[in-house]
Amino acid sequence: MRVRHFRWEHGAEIALQRWQVNPWIGKTTFLFGLAVLIAIRAPRNRRSGKIPVIEKRSTAFDTTLLLLTATVTGILLPFLFLLSSFLHFADYPLLGLPFSAGILCLGFGLWLFYRSHADLGTNWSMNLELRERHQLIVSGIYKTIRHPMYSAMFLFALAQALLLANWIAGPGFLVAFGLMFALRVRAEEWMMLEKFGQSYEEYRIRTKRLIPRLW
Repeated sequence: MRVRHFRWEHGAEIALQRWQVNPWIGKTTFLFGLAVLIAIRAPRNRRSGKIPVIEKRSTAFDTTLLLLTATVTGILLPFLFLLSSFLHFADYPLLGLPFSAGILCLGFGLWLFYRSHADLGTNWSMNLELRERHQLIVSGIYKTIRHPMYSAMFLFALAQALLLANWIAGPGFLVAFGLMFALRVRAEEWMMLEKFGQSYEEYRIRTKRLIPRLW
Protein backbone atom coordinates (compact mmCIF):
# COMPACT_ATOMS: atom_id res chain seq x y z
CA MET A 1 0.00 0.00 0.00
CA ARG A 2 2.82 2.38 0.84
CA VAL A 3 4.50 1.63 -2.50
CA ARG A 4 1.28 2.33 -4.41
CA HIS A 5 0.71 5.54 -2.47
CA PHE A 6 4.27 6.65 -3.20
CA ARG A 7 3.85 5.87 -6.90
CA TRP A 8 0.56 7.81 -7.05
CA GLU A 9 2.08 10.84 -5.34
CA HIS A 10 5.17 10.66 -7.56
CA GLY A 11 3.03 10.41 -10.69
CA ALA A 12 0.85 13.33 -9.59
CA GLU A 13 3.94 15.42 -8.92
CA ILE A 14 5.36 14.66 -12.37
CA ALA A 15 2.01 15.52 -14.03
CA LEU A 16 1.83 18.80 -12.10
CA GLN A 17 5.35 19.73 -13.16
CA ARG A 18 4.46 19.10 -16.80
CA TRP A 19 1.55 21.54 -16.59
CA GLN A 20 3.52 24.24 -14.80
CA VAL A 21 4.50 27.48 -16.53
CA ASN A 22 7.57 29.48 -15.55
CA PRO A 23 6.15 32.17 -13.22
CA TRP A 24 8.28 34.80 -14.93
CA ILE A 25 6.33 34.24 -18.14
CA GLY A 26 3.17 35.19 -16.25
CA LYS A 27 4.91 38.17 -14.67
CA THR A 28 6.27 39.40 -18.01
CA THR A 29 2.85 39.02 -19.65
CA PHE A 30 1.27 41.04 -16.85
CA LEU A 31 3.88 43.80 -17.15
CA PHE A 32 3.30 43.99 -20.90
CA GLY A 33 -0.45 44.29 -20.33
CA LEU A 34 0.03 46.99 -17.70
CA ALA A 35 2.27 48.98 -20.08
CA VAL A 36 -0.36 48.75 -22.85
CA LEU A 37 -3.10 49.80 -20.42
CA ILE A 38 -1.11 52.91 -19.42
CA ALA A 39 -0.31 53.67 -23.07
CA ILE A 40 -4.02 53.62 -23.91
CA ARG A 41 -5.08 55.72 -20.91
CA ALA A 42 -2.34 58.39 -20.69
CA PRO A 43 -2.96 60.38 -23.92
CA ARG A 44 -6.72 60.28 -23.45
CA ASN A 45 -6.34 61.47 -19.87
CA ARG A 46 -4.37 64.49 -21.11
CA ARG A 47 -6.90 65.18 -23.85
CA SER A 48 -9.89 65.05 -21.52
CA GLY A 49 -8.03 67.16 -18.94
CA LYS A 50 -8.04 70.09 -21.36
CA ILE A 51 -11.86 70.26 -21.23
CA PRO A 52 -13.08 72.36 -18.27
CA VAL A 53 -15.08 70.60 -15.55
CA ILE A 54 -18.50 72.14 -14.96
CA GLU A 55 -19.76 69.83 -12.20
CA LYS A 56 -17.83 67.68 -9.74
CA ARG A 57 -19.47 64.96 -7.62
CA SER A 58 -16.40 63.16 -6.24
CA THR A 59 -16.02 63.03 -2.48
CA ALA A 60 -12.76 62.66 -0.55
CA PHE A 61 -13.72 59.06 0.20
CA ASP A 62 -14.40 58.29 -3.47
CA THR A 63 -11.11 59.81 -4.61
CA THR A 64 -9.12 58.07 -1.87
CA LEU A 65 -10.70 54.70 -2.63
CA LEU A 66 -9.92 55.12 -6.32
CA LEU A 67 -6.28 56.01 -5.66
CA LEU A 68 -5.79 53.19 -3.16
CA THR A 69 -7.34 50.65 -5.52
CA ALA A 70 -5.17 51.71 -8.45
CA THR A 71 -1.87 52.27 -6.66
CA VAL A 72 -1.86 49.71 -3.85
CA THR A 73 -3.54 46.64 -5.37
CA GLY A 74 -2.98 47.48 -9.04
CA ILE A 75 0.68 48.55 -8.90
CA LEU A 76 2.33 48.30 -5.46
CA LEU A 77 1.42 44.71 -4.60
CA PRO A 78 2.27 43.35 -8.07
CA PHE A 79 5.64 45.13 -8.05
CA LEU A 80 6.38 43.88 -4.54
CA PHE A 81 5.75 40.40 -5.87
CA LEU A 82 7.82 41.03 -9.01
CA LEU A 83 10.83 42.76 -7.49
CA SER A 84 11.19 41.33 -3.98
CA SER A 85 10.62 38.21 -1.91
CA PHE A 86 8.24 40.01 0.48
CA LEU A 87 5.15 38.14 -0.73
CA HIS A 88 6.74 34.85 -1.73
CA PHE A 89 5.16 33.05 1.24
CA ALA A 90 1.87 33.27 -0.69
CA ASP A 91 3.23 31.90 -4.00
CA TYR A 92 1.72 28.90 -5.76
CA PRO A 93 2.60 27.11 -9.05
CA LEU A 94 1.44 28.80 -12.25
CA LEU A 95 -0.35 26.18 -14.35
CA GLY A 96 -0.98 26.18 -18.08
CA LEU A 97 -4.79 26.44 -18.03
CA PRO A 98 -5.02 29.51 -15.73
CA PHE A 99 -2.15 31.10 -17.66
CA SER A 100 -3.96 30.61 -20.98
CA ALA A 101 -7.19 31.98 -19.49
CA GLY A 102 -5.24 34.97 -18.16
CA ILE A 103 -3.89 35.77 -21.62
CA LEU A 104 -7.41 35.64 -23.07
CA CYS A 105 -8.78 37.94 -20.35
CA LEU A 106 -5.86 40.32 -20.81
CA GLY A 107 -6.19 40.51 -24.59
CA PHE A 108 -9.96 41.02 -24.60
CA GLY A 109 -9.78 43.40 -21.66
CA LEU A 110 -7.19 45.63 -23.37
CA TRP A 111 -9.21 45.67 -26.59
CA LEU A 112 -12.37 46.61 -24.68
CA PHE A 113 -10.44 49.28 -22.74
CA TYR A 114 -9.20 50.84 -25.99
CA ARG A 115 -12.62 50.60 -27.64
CA SER A 116 -14.32 52.23 -24.63
CA HIS A 117 -11.94 55.20 -24.67
CA ALA A 118 -12.16 55.55 -28.45
CA ASP A 119 -15.98 55.60 -28.44
CA LEU A 120 -16.23 57.88 -25.40
CA GLY A 121 -13.72 60.49 -26.59
CA THR A 122 -13.36 63.45 -24.25
CA ASN A 123 -16.62 62.56 -22.45
CA TRP A 124 -14.54 60.71 -19.87
CA SER A 125 -13.10 61.49 -16.50
CA MET A 126 -11.44 59.37 -13.85
CA ASN A 127 -13.52 61.12 -11.18
CA LEU A 128 -17.26 61.65 -10.86
CA GLU A 129 -17.55 64.88 -12.84
CA LEU A 130 -19.09 66.42 -15.95
CA ARG A 131 -17.18 68.49 -18.50
CA GLU A 132 -18.23 71.22 -20.90
CA ARG A 133 -20.33 69.95 -23.84
CA HIS A 134 -20.62 66.58 -22.12
CA GLN A 135 -22.54 64.16 -24.34
CA LEU A 136 -24.37 60.93 -23.68
CA ILE A 137 -22.63 58.30 -25.81
CA VAL A 138 -24.92 55.44 -26.84
CA SER A 139 -23.12 54.18 -29.94
CA GLY A 140 -20.22 51.80 -30.54
CA ILE A 141 -19.50 49.54 -27.60
CA TYR A 142 -21.82 51.71 -25.48
CA LYS A 143 -24.76 50.56 -27.56
CA THR A 144 -24.92 47.30 -25.61
CA ILE A 145 -22.94 47.98 -22.38
CA ARG A 146 -23.36 51.03 -20.13
CA HIS A 147 -19.97 50.67 -18.44
CA PRO A 148 -17.62 48.85 -20.84
CA MET A 149 -14.58 50.51 -19.25
CA TYR A 150 -15.46 48.88 -15.94
CA SER A 151 -15.95 45.58 -17.79
CA ALA A 152 -12.47 46.02 -19.28
CA MET A 153 -10.95 46.68 -15.87
CA PHE A 154 -12.65 43.62 -14.39
CA LEU A 155 -11.12 41.55 -17.20
CA PHE A 156 -7.71 43.10 -16.53
CA ALA A 157 -8.09 42.41 -12.79
CA LEU A 158 -9.05 38.81 -13.55
CA ALA A 159 -6.01 38.51 -15.83
CA GLN A 160 -3.81 39.78 -13.00
CA ALA A 161 -5.25 37.15 -10.68
CA LEU A 162 -4.55 34.40 -13.22
CA LEU A 163 -1.10 35.53 -14.39
CA LEU A 164 0.49 36.40 -11.04
CA ALA A 165 0.76 33.15 -9.09
CA ASN A 166 0.47 34.71 -5.66
CA TRP A 167 -2.57 34.67 -3.36
CA ILE A 168 -2.10 38.35 -2.44
CA ALA A 169 -0.65 40.16 -5.47
CA GLY A 170 -2.81 38.16 -7.88
CA PRO A 171 -6.43 38.64 -6.72
CA GLY A 172 -5.86 41.82 -4.68
CA PHE A 173 -6.85 44.20 -7.47
CA LEU A 174 -9.91 42.14 -8.40
CA VAL A 175 -11.24 42.30 -4.83
CA ALA A 176 -10.49 46.01 -4.38
CA PHE A 177 -11.87 46.99 -7.79
CA GLY A 178 -15.05 45.01 -7.18
CA LEU A 179 -15.57 46.91 -3.91
CA MET A 180 -14.89 50.26 -5.58
CA PHE A 181 -17.30 49.47 -8.41
CA ALA A 182 -20.07 48.49 -5.98
CA LEU A 183 -19.67 51.77 -4.07
CA ARG A 184 -19.29 54.01 -7.12
CA VAL A 185 -21.52 52.83 -9.96
CA ARG A 186 -24.85 53.99 -8.49
CA ALA A 187 -23.51 57.49 -7.83
CA GLU A 188 -22.18 57.64 -11.38
CA GLU A 189 -25.50 56.55 -12.90
CA TRP A 190 -27.41 58.98 -10.70
CA MET A 191 -25.19 61.82 -11.94
CA MET A 192 -25.87 60.86 -15.55
CA LEU A 193 -29.59 60.54 -14.87
CA GLU A 194 -29.71 64.05 -13.43
CA LYS A 195 -27.76 65.41 -16.41
CA PHE A 196 -29.54 63.64 -19.28
CA GLY A 197 -32.91 62.79 -17.73
CA GLN A 198 -35.27 60.64 -19.78
CA SER A 199 -32.63 59.93 -22.43
CA TYR A 200 -30.42 58.22 -19.88
CA GLU A 201 -33.34 56.41 -18.26
CA GLU A 202 -34.29 54.91 -21.64
CA TYR A 203 -30.65 54.01 -22.20
CA ARG A 204 -30.51 52.25 -18.83
CA ILE A 205 -33.60 50.21 -19.71
CA ARG A 206 -32.21 48.87 -22.98
CA THR A 207 -28.64 48.12 -21.83
CA LYS A 208 -26.80 46.11 -19.18
CA ARG A 209 -24.09 47.47 -16.91
CA LEU A 210 -21.22 45.08 -17.59
CA ILE A 211 -22.17 42.09 -19.76
CA PRO A 212 -24.46 42.41 -22.81
CA ARG A 213 -27.87 40.77 -22.28
CA LEU A 214 -26.83 39.35 -18.89
CA TRP A 215 -25.74 41.87 -16.22
